[in-house]
Amino acid sequence: MVVNANAEQCQKLCAALEQEHFRTTALHSLVPLEEKVKEGNCRVVILDLDSLPVDNFLFIVGLSSRPFHPELEEAMSRHISSCLSKPVDVEELVYWIKSICQG
Repeated sequence: MVVNANAEQCQKLCAALEQEHFRTTALHSLVPLEEKVKEGNCRVVILDLDSLPVDNFLFIVGLSSRPFHPELEEAMSRHISSCLSKPVDVEELVYWIKSICQG
């Protein structure tokens, strides 16, 4: 699941992941996220930290152009498996997704 308020950026990332044979779901707000995750069809959530108002809730892979997020200290220490810099290196993202899914 790719969550990014910027529809164009979201679609580009989804397309890149689909070329690597991952199924994707694009979301442009946090509102439907919890419901979509509860449906059970999601193994990884990729969240753009720069485009959405995030706080300390559970997510796995964060994307950001900022090197530090003091407001997310708890989430960073407990729930985020990785935080990748933007623009996203698709090979690095695929590596993390495969690592998370195999773990």
